Amino acid sequence: MMKNNTATKKLTVAALFMALNIALSSFGVPVPGGHFYLCDAAICTAAILLDPFYAFVVGGVGSFLGDFFFYPAPMFVSLVTHGIQAAVISLFANRLFAGKPKTGAVTGVIAGAFIMVTGYSLGRAFIYSTAEYAVIKLPYEILQASVGAVAGVVLCYPCGLHKLYTKLMNEQLP
Repeated sequence: MMKNNTATKKLTVAALFMALNIALSSFGVPVPGGHFYLCDAAICTAAILLDPFYAFVVGGVGSFLGDFFFYPAPMFVSLVTHGIQAAVISLFANRLFAGKPKTGAVTGVIAGAFIMVTGYSLGRAFIYSTAEYAVIKLPYEILQASVGAVAGVVLCYPCGLHKLYTKLMNEQLP
């Protein structure tokens, strides 16, 4: 008898993306005021593929753990900002534009980029008690959000990850 255990597969994919998020949070390119990270690529990709709950877990909890292990000061900012960013991307890609997933994904990552840049700018201003620090980092936050958004859409559609994920979710397990 074959069965399709979608919940187990979704949990496994979410765990893999969370590990990737943590790994990409472990190193960054030094820039004025901090570092530039590639974790947004994993967050956006996972959010396009997964439902809002799993997207929040990958984006928020994954970023929280990455910060906890490597640079704990902004870990709660990461939990909230990346969690909301991922959930919003997922809502656009999988619910609001369910009939047009590519349109939903592009709209979602644009909204997610605004959430990420705004969340981190406000979070940095609060954590470090200076708006100047947030302003110095702003161009790099915009770059990080943009690179992550583009990478997520490119990986899911032109590179075929969305099609592969859909096939995986529909496969029968022994």
